[in-house]
Amino acid sequence: MLKGKKIVLGITGSIAAYKACLIIRGLIKEGAEVQVVITPAGKEFITPITLSALTHKPVISEFFSQRDGTWNSHVDLGLWADAMLIAPATASTIGKMANGVADNMLITTYLSMKAPVFIAPAMDLDMYAHPSTQQNLKTLISYGNHIIEPQSGFLASGLEGKGRMEEPEKIVEILNKEIGCSETKGTLADKNILITAGPTYEKIDPVRFIGNYSSGKMGFALAAECVRQGAKVTLVAGPVSLSTPQGVNRIDVESCEEMYNASIEAFPKMDAAILCAAVADFCPETTSSQKIKREKDDLILRLKPTHDIAAQLGKIKTSHQILVGFALETNDEEVNAKKKLEKKNLDFIVLNSTRNKGTTFRSDDNQISIISAEGQKDFPKKPKTEVARDIVDELSTLL
Repeated sequence: MLKGKKIVLGITGSIAAYKACLIIRGLIKEGAEVQVVITPAGKEFITPITLSALTHKPVISEFFSQRDGTWNSHVDLGLWADAMLIAPATASTIGKMANGVADNMLITTYLSMKAPVFIAPAMDLDMYAHPSTQQNLKTLISYGNHIIEPQSGFLASGLEGKGRMEEPEKIVEILNKEIGCSETKGTLADKNILITAGPTYEKIDPVRFIGNYSSGKMGFALAAECVRQGAKVTLVAGPVSLSTPQGVNRIDVESCEEMYNASIEAFPKMDAAILCAAVADFCPETTSSQKIKREKDDLILRLKPTHDIAAQLGKIKTSHQILVGFALETNDEEVNAKKKLEKKNLDFIVLNSTRNKGTTFRSDDNQISIISAEGQKDFPKKPKTEVARDIVDELSTLL
Protein backbone atom coordinates (compact mmCIF):
# COMPACT_ATOMS: atom_id res chain seq x y z
CA MET A 1 0.00 0.00 0.00
CA LEU A 2 0.98 3.61 -0.64
CA LYS A 3 -1.28 5.06 2.04
CA GLY A 4 -0.03 8.46 3.11
CA LYS A 5 2.73 8.58 0.49
CA LYS A 6 3.19 11.83 -1.39
CA ILE A 7 4.22 11.35 -5.01
CA VAL A 8 5.18 13.94 -7.60
CA LEU A 9 4.24 12.67 -11.06
CA GLY A 10 6.19 14.30 -13.89
CA ILE A 11 4.63 14.10 -17.35
CA THR A 12 6.53 14.96 -20.53
CA GLY A 13 5.68 15.37 -24.20
CA SER A 14 5.16 11.80 -25.31
CA ILE A 15 2.20 10.08 -26.94
CA ALA A 16 2.27 7.83 -23.86
CA ALA A 17 1.18 10.81 -21.73
CA TYR A 18 -2.41 9.55 -21.86
CA LYS A 19 -1.30 6.59 -19.73
CA ALA A 20 -0.56 9.03 -16.91
CA CYS A 21 -4.28 8.99 -16.11
CA LEU A 22 -4.10 5.27 -15.43
CA ILE A 23 -0.98 5.74 -13.32
CA ILE A 24 -2.73 8.41 -11.25
CA ARG A 25 -5.76 6.17 -10.74
CA GLY A 26 -3.52 3.31 -9.65
CA LEU A 27 -1.49 5.43 -7.22
CA ILE A 28 -4.58 6.98 -5.65
CA LYS A 29 -6.23 3.57 -5.36
CA GLU A 30 -3.20 2.47 -3.34
CA GLY A 31 -3.67 5.45 -1.03
CA ALA A 32 -1.12 7.90 -2.43
CA GLU A 33 -1.47 11.67 -2.76
CA VAL A 34 -0.40 12.75 -6.24
CA GLN A 35 0.86 16.12 -7.45
CA VAL A 36 1.32 16.43 -11.22
CA VAL A 37 4.11 18.51 -12.76
CA ILE A 38 3.85 18.65 -16.56
CA THR A 39 6.11 20.11 -19.23
CA PRO A 40 4.74 22.53 -21.83
CA ALA A 41 5.12 19.78 -24.45
CA GLY A 42 3.22 17.38 -22.21
CA LYS A 43 0.17 19.65 -22.31
CA GLU A 44 0.02 19.10 -26.07
CA PHE A 45 -0.88 15.45 -25.40
CA ILE A 46 -3.09 15.64 -22.30
CA THR A 47 -4.91 18.55 -20.69
CA PRO A 48 -4.19 19.78 -17.16
CA ILE A 49 -7.98 19.83 -16.54
CA THR A 50 -8.16 16.05 -16.96
CA LEU A 51 -5.18 15.50 -14.64
CA SER A 52 -6.47 17.94 -12.03
CA ALA A 53 -9.85 16.18 -11.98
CA LEU A 54 -8.10 12.93 -11.12
CA THR A 55 -5.69 14.26 -8.49
CA HIS A 56 -7.98 16.95 -7.01
CA LYS A 57 -4.95 19.28 -7.15
CA PRO A 58 -4.00 22.06 -9.54
CA VAL A 59 -1.51 20.84 -12.13
CA ILE A 60 1.85 22.61 -12.00
CA SER A 61 3.48 23.54 -15.29
CA GLU A 62 5.01 26.98 -15.02
CA PHE A 63 7.19 28.66 -12.40
CA PHE A 64 4.50 31.30 -11.85
CA SER A 65 0.91 30.09 -11.72
CA GLN A 66 -0.73 33.51 -12.04
CA ARG A 67 0.13 36.93 -13.32
CA ASP A 68 0.06 38.30 -9.78
CA GLY A 69 3.40 36.64 -9.08
CA THR A 70 2.21 33.50 -7.29
CA TRP A 71 5.24 31.19 -7.40
CA ASN A 72 5.33 27.42 -7.64
CA SER A 73 8.23 26.35 -5.45
CA HIS A 74 10.19 23.41 -6.84
CA VAL A 75 12.15 23.36 -3.58
CA ASP A 76 8.98 22.86 -1.54
CA LEU A 77 7.90 20.04 -3.85
CA GLY A 78 11.28 18.37 -3.39
CA LEU A 79 10.81 18.45 0.37
CA TRP A 80 7.13 17.45 0.27
CA ALA A 81 7.43 14.27 -1.77
CA ASP A 82 8.16 10.72 -0.66
CA ALA A 83 8.97 9.85 -4.29
CA MET A 84 9.06 11.36 -7.75
CA LEU A 85 7.90 9.42 -10.80
CA ILE A 86 8.55 10.72 -14.31
CA ALA A 87 6.27 8.81 -16.67
CA PRO A 88 6.46 9.12 -19.56
CA ALA A 89 10.06 10.39 -19.76
CA THR A 90 11.12 11.43 -23.25
CA ALA A 91 14.68 11.30 -24.60
CA SER A 92 14.78 15.10 -24.39
CA THR A 93 13.78 15.19 -20.72
CA ILE A 94 16.17 12.36 -19.86
CA GLY A 95 18.99 14.30 -21.51
CA LYS A 96 18.12 17.44 -19.57
CA MET A 97 17.94 15.53 -16.29
CA ALA A 98 21.32 13.89 -16.87
CA ASN A 99 22.96 17.22 -17.67
CA GLY A 100 21.15 19.56 -15.29
CA VAL A 101 19.42 21.65 -17.96
CA ALA A 102 16.86 23.35 -15.73
CA ASP A 103 14.68 25.05 -18.33
CA ASN A 104 11.24 23.97 -17.09
CA MET A 105 9.38 23.33 -13.86
CA LEU A 106 9.70 19.56 -14.09
CA ILE A 107 13.51 19.59 -14.34
CA THR A 108 13.93 22.12 -11.54
CA THR A 109 11.66 19.98 -9.35
CA TYR A 110 13.77 16.92 -10.19
CA LEU A 111 16.98 18.76 -9.32
CA SER A 112 15.49 19.78 -5.96
CA MET A 113 14.08 16.35 -5.13
CA LYS A 114 15.20 14.80 -1.82
CA ALA A 115 13.19 11.60 -2.28
CA PRO A 116 13.84 8.61 -4.59
CA VAL A 117 13.22 9.27 -8.28
CA PHE A 118 11.75 6.68 -10.67
CA ILE A 119 11.97 7.20 -14.43
CA ALA A 120 9.85 5.41 -17.04
CA PRO A 121 11.36 6.11 -20.48
CA ALA A 122 9.05 6.32 -23.49
CA MET A 123 10.30 6.69 -27.05
CA ASP A 124 10.80 4.66 -30.20
CA LEU A 125 13.30 1.81 -30.05
CA ASP A 126 15.97 3.51 -32.16
CA MET A 127 15.95 6.58 -29.91
CA TYR A 128 16.09 4.40 -26.81
CA ALA A 129 18.98 2.34 -28.18
CA HIS A 130 20.98 5.38 -29.33
CA PRO A 131 24.31 5.67 -27.47
CA SER A 132 23.51 9.19 -26.25
CA THR A 133 20.24 8.05 -24.65
CA GLN A 134 21.91 5.00 -23.12
CA GLN A 135 24.70 7.16 -21.70
CA ASN A 136 22.19 9.62 -20.24
CA LEU A 137 20.31 6.75 -18.59
CA LYS A 138 23.55 5.36 -17.14
CA THR A 139 24.36 8.83 -15.81
CA LEU A 140 20.94 9.02 -14.12
CA ILE A 141 21.51 5.58 -12.59
CA SER A 142 24.88 6.72 -11.22
CA TYR A 143 23.06 9.62 -9.55
CA GLY A 144 20.92 7.10 -7.65
CA ASN A 145 17.80 7.27 -9.82
CA HIS A 146 15.76 4.16 -10.62
CA ILE A 147 14.96 3.30 -14.23
CA ILE A 148 11.72 1.47 -14.93
CA GLU A 149 12.95 -0.17 -18.08
CA PRO A 150 10.48 -0.16 -20.98
CA GLN A 151 8.48 -3.39 -21.18
CA SER A 152 10.82 -5.17 -18.78
CA GLY A 153 9.83 -4.02 -15.30
CA PHE A 154 12.08 -2.41 -12.72
CA LEU A 155 15.79 -2.65 -13.34
CA ALA A 156 18.48 -0.61 -11.65
CA SER A 157 20.59 -0.97 -14.78
CA GLY A 158 20.95 -3.19 -17.80
CA LEU A 159 18.95 -1.05 -20.23
CA GLU A 160 17.95 -3.79 -22.64
CA GLY A 161 14.22 -3.19 -22.97
CA LYS A 162 11.96 -1.98 -25.76
CA GLY A 163 11.23 1.68 -26.32
CA ARG A 164 7.56 1.67 -25.31
CA MET A 165 6.83 2.81 -21.74
CA GLU A 166 6.13 0.14 -19.15
CA GLU A 167 2.43 -0.43 -18.50
CA PRO A 168 0.76 1.73 -15.81
CA GLU A 169 -0.22 -1.18 -13.55
CA LYS A 170 3.38 -2.41 -13.56
CA ILE A 171 4.70 1.05 -12.72
CA VAL A 172 2.29 1.31 -9.78
CA GLU A 173 3.30 -2.17 -8.66
CA ILE A 174 6.97 -1.14 -8.70
CA LEU A 175 6.36 1.99 -6.61
CA ASN A 176 4.24 -0.04 -4.20
CA LYS A 177 7.12 -2.47 -3.78
CA GLU A 178 9.89 0.10 -3.58
CA ILE A 179 8.37 2.78 -1.34
CA GLY A 180 5.05 1.40 -0.12
CA CYS A 181 6.64 -1.42 1.82
CA SER A 182 9.66 0.51 3.01
CA GLU A 183 8.22 1.12 6.46
CA THR A 184 7.73 -2.60 7.07
CA LYS A 185 10.91 -3.92 5.43
CA GLY A 186 12.92 -3.54 8.65
CA THR A 187 16.00 -2.65 6.62
CA LEU A 188 18.05 0.44 7.49
CA ALA A 189 15.36 2.82 8.73
CA ASP A 190 16.92 5.46 11.02
CA LYS A 191 20.36 3.82 10.83
CA ASN A 192 23.44 6.00 10.40
CA ILE A 193 25.85 4.64 7.80
CA LEU A 194 29.36 5.87 6.95
CA ILE A 195 30.63 5.08 3.44
CA THR A 196 34.04 5.84 1.95
CA ALA A 197 34.37 5.96 -1.83
CA GLY A 198 36.74 6.73 -4.66
CA PRO A 199 40.53 7.02 -4.73
CA THR A 200 42.90 9.14 -2.69
CA TYR A 201 45.57 11.34 -4.24
CA GLU A 202 48.90 11.60 -2.44
CA LYS A 203 50.79 14.69 -3.63
CA ILE A 204 54.31 14.53 -5.01
CA ASP A 205 54.34 18.22 -5.89
CA PRO A 206 51.62 20.78 -6.76
CA VAL A 207 50.83 19.09 -10.10
CA ARG A 208 51.62 15.38 -9.58
CA PHE A 209 50.29 12.70 -7.28
CA ILE A 210 50.21 8.99 -6.50
CA GLY A 211 46.71 7.60 -7.08
CA ASN A 212 44.70 4.81 -8.67
CA TYR A 213 41.95 4.25 -11.22
CA SER A 214 38.97 4.14 -8.84
CA SER A 215 35.93 5.97 -10.23
CA GLY A 216 33.91 5.88 -6.99
CA LYS A 217 30.91 4.28 -8.76
CA MET A 218 30.64 1.36 -6.33
CA GLY A 219 30.72 3.56 -3.25
CA PHE A 220 28.21 6.03 -4.66
CA ALA A 221 25.88 3.16 -5.63
CA LEU A 222 26.13 1.90 -2.03
CA ALA A 223 25.27 5.36 -0.70
CA ALA A 224 22.20 5.59 -2.95
CA GLU A 225 21.05 2.10 -1.96
CA CYS A 226 21.46 2.78 1.77
CA VAL A 227 19.31 5.90 1.42
CA ARG A 228 16.72 3.89 -0.52
CA GLN A 229 16.56 1.46 2.38
CA GLY A 230 16.00 4.27 4.88
CA ALA A 231 19.49 5.04 6.20
CA LYS A 232 21.06 8.40 6.95
CA VAL A 233 24.29 8.31 4.95
CA THR A 234 27.57 10.17 5.37
CA LEU A 235 29.71 9.70 2.27
CA VAL A 236 33.42 10.51 2.52
CA ALA A 237 34.45 10.82 -1.13
CA GLY A 238 37.86 11.05 -2.69
CA PRO A 239 38.39 13.07 -5.90
CA VAL A 240 35.74 11.74 -8.30
CA SER A 241 33.50 13.30 -10.95
CA LEU A 242 30.19 11.92 -9.69
CA SER A 243 27.10 13.74 -8.49
CA THR A 244 25.98 13.22 -4.91
CA PRO A 245 23.09 10.75 -4.57
CA GLN A 246 19.94 12.40 -3.28
CA GLY A 247 19.67 12.51 0.50
CA VAL A 248 23.39 11.87 1.11
CA ASN A 249 25.64 14.03 3.30
CA ARG A 250 28.87 14.24 1.30
CA ILE A 251 32.32 15.13 2.64
CA ASP A 252 34.94 15.68 -0.07
CA VAL A 253 38.55 14.78 0.66
CA GLU A 254 41.67 14.29 -1.42
CA SER A 255 44.36 12.46 0.56
CA CYS A 256 44.35 9.42 2.81
CA GLU A 257 45.11 11.71 5.74
CA GLU A 258 41.95 13.72 5.05
CA MET A 259 39.83 10.59 4.56
CA TYR A 260 41.23 9.10 7.75
CA ASN A 261 40.43 12.20 9.82
CA ALA A 262 36.90 12.51 8.40
CA SER A 263 36.19 8.81 9.00
CA ILE A 264 37.57 8.78 12.54
CA GLU A 265 35.47 11.82 13.42
CA ALA A 266 32.25 10.44 11.92
CA PHE A 267 32.46 6.76 12.92
CA PRO A 268 31.54 7.01 16.64
CA LYS A 269 28.08 8.33 15.66
CA MET A 270 27.48 5.55 13.11
CA ASP A 271 25.69 2.22 13.29
CA ALA A 272 27.84 0.85 10.47
CA ALA A 273 30.59 1.76 8.04
CA ILE A 274 31.23 0.44 4.53
CA LEU A 275 34.83 1.12 3.52
CA CYS A 276 34.69 1.03 -0.25
CA ALA A 277 37.37 3.62 -1.04
CA ALA A 278 40.56 2.59 -2.83
CA VAL A 279 42.90 4.30 -0.39
CA ALA A 280 46.56 4.70 -1.38
CA ASP A 281 48.73 2.45 0.82
CA PHE A 282 51.77 4.72 0.47
CA CYS A 283 52.49 8.42 0.11
CA PRO A 284 55.70 10.38 -0.52
CA GLU A 285 57.87 11.02 2.53
CA THR A 286 58.21 14.62 1.39
CA THR A 287 56.07 16.79 -0.87
CA SER A 288 57.70 19.47 -2.95
CA SER A 289 56.11 22.91 -2.69
CA GLN A 290 57.12 23.62 -6.29
CA LYS A 291 56.87 21.59 -9.48
CA ILE A 292 59.77 19.18 -9.72
CA LYS A 293 61.78 19.93 -12.87
CA ARG A 294 63.12 17.27 -15.20
CA GLU A 295 66.82 17.87 -14.62
CA LYS A 296 68.24 14.34 -14.74
CA ASP A 297 67.44 10.90 -16.11
CA ASP A 298 65.82 9.50 -12.98
CA LEU A 299 63.81 10.59 -9.97
CA ILE A 300 63.78 8.60 -6.74
CA LEU A 301 60.69 8.86 -4.54
CA ARG A 302 60.82 7.57 -0.98
CA LEU A 303 57.41 6.39 0.21
CA LYS A 304 55.92 5.85 3.65
CA PRO A 305 52.79 3.94 4.68
CA THR A 306 49.53 5.86 4.92
CA HIS A 307 46.94 5.40 7.67
CA ASP A 308 45.12 2.06 7.64
CA ILE A 309 41.58 3.39 7.99
CA ALA A 310 39.92 -0.03 8.20
CA ALA A 311 42.31 -1.28 10.86
CA GLN A 312 41.84 1.82 13.01
CA LEU A 313 38.05 1.71 12.80
CA GLY A 314 38.22 -2.01 13.60
CA LYS A 315 40.09 -1.15 16.80
CA ILE A 316 37.62 1.45 18.01
CA LYS A 317 34.32 -0.09 16.89
CA THR A 318 31.86 -1.10 19.60
CA SER A 319 29.78 -4.24 19.87
CA HIS A 320 26.82 -2.30 18.45
CA GLN A 321 28.64 -1.26 15.27
CA ILE A 322 29.13 -3.15 12.00
CA LEU A 323 32.25 -2.70 9.87
CA VAL A 324 32.39 -3.76 6.22
CA GLY A 325 35.57 -3.75 4.18
CA PHE A 326 36.53 -4.26 0.55
CA ALA A 327 39.38 -6.31 -0.89
CA LEU A 328 40.47 -5.83 -4.49
CA GLU A 329 42.94 -8.60 -5.24
CA THR A 330 45.05 -9.70 -8.19
CA ASN A 331 45.94 -13.19 -6.90
CA ASP A 332 45.18 -15.60 -4.02
CA GLU A 333 41.95 -13.68 -3.65
CA GLU A 334 40.12 -15.68 -0.98
CA VAL A 335 43.23 -16.21 1.17
CA ASN A 336 44.14 -12.52 1.15
CA ALA A 337 40.56 -11.42 1.82
CA LYS A 338 40.18 -13.74 4.81
CA LYS A 339 43.43 -12.46 6.30
CA LYS A 340 42.17 -8.88 5.95
CA LEU A 341 38.79 -9.83 7.47
CA GLU A 342 40.45 -11.14 10.65
CA LYS A 343 43.30 -8.65 10.91
CA LYS A 344 41.07 -5.59 10.65
CA ASN A 345 38.18 -6.86 12.78
CA LEU A 346 35.63 -6.64 9.97
CA ASP A 347 32.16 -8.17 10.17
CA PHE A 348 32.32 -9.11 6.51
CA ILE A 349 34.46 -8.25 3.52
CA VAL A 350 33.50 -7.74 -0.12
CA LEU A 351 36.00 -9.40 -2.44
CA ASN A 352 36.52 -8.65 -6.11
CA SER A 353 39.36 -9.43 -8.47
CA THR A 354 41.13 -7.67 -11.32
CA ARG A 355 41.10 -11.04 -13.10
CA ASN A 356 37.35 -10.60 -13.71
CA LYS A 357 37.54 -8.32 -16.72
CA GLY A 358 35.22 -5.32 -16.83
CA THR A 359 34.26 -5.53 -13.16
CA THR A 360 36.56 -3.23 -11.20
CA PHE A 361 37.91 0.26 -11.81
CA ARG A 362 35.92 2.55 -14.14
CA SER A 363 33.40 -0.20 -14.93
CA ASP A 364 29.63 -0.07 -14.47
CA ASP A 365 29.66 -3.75 -13.44
CA ASN A 366 31.15 -5.75 -10.60
CA GLN A 367 31.46 -9.38 -9.56
CA ILE A 368 31.84 -10.00 -5.85
CA SER A 369 32.03 -12.53 -3.06
CA ILE A 370 30.92 -11.68 0.47
CA ILE A 371 33.13 -13.36 3.05
CA SER A 372 32.41 -13.52 6.77
CA ALA A 373 33.17 -15.81 9.69
CA GLU A 374 30.07 -17.79 8.70
CA GLY A 375 31.28 -18.54 5.18
CA GLN A 376 31.37 -17.21 1.64
CA LYS A 377 28.62 -16.10 -0.75
CA ASP A 378 29.50 -15.78 -4.44
CA PHE A 379 27.53 -13.55 -6.81
CA PRO A 380 27.46 -13.34 -10.61
CA LYS A 381 28.57 -10.29 -12.56
CA LYS A 382 26.00 -7.50 -12.20
CA PRO A 383 25.68 -3.73 -12.58
CA LYS A 384 27.19 -1.99 -9.57
CA THR A 385 23.78 -0.62 -8.62
CA GLU A 386 22.52 -4.20 -8.21
CA VAL A 387 25.73 -5.28 -6.44
CA ALA A 388 25.11 -2.45 -3.98
CA ARG A 389 21.71 -3.94 -3.17
CA ASP A 390 23.29 -7.36 -2.46
CA ILE A 391 25.83 -5.77 -0.11
CA VAL A 392 23.30 -3.59 1.71
CA ASP A 393 20.89 -6.52 2.06
CA GLU A 394 23.73 -8.44 3.76
CA LEU A 395 24.43 -5.48 6.02
CA SER A 396 20.77 -5.14 6.99
CA THR A 397 20.77 -8.69 8.40
CA LEU A 398 23.37 -7.60 10.97
CA LEU A 399 21.75 -4.34 12.11
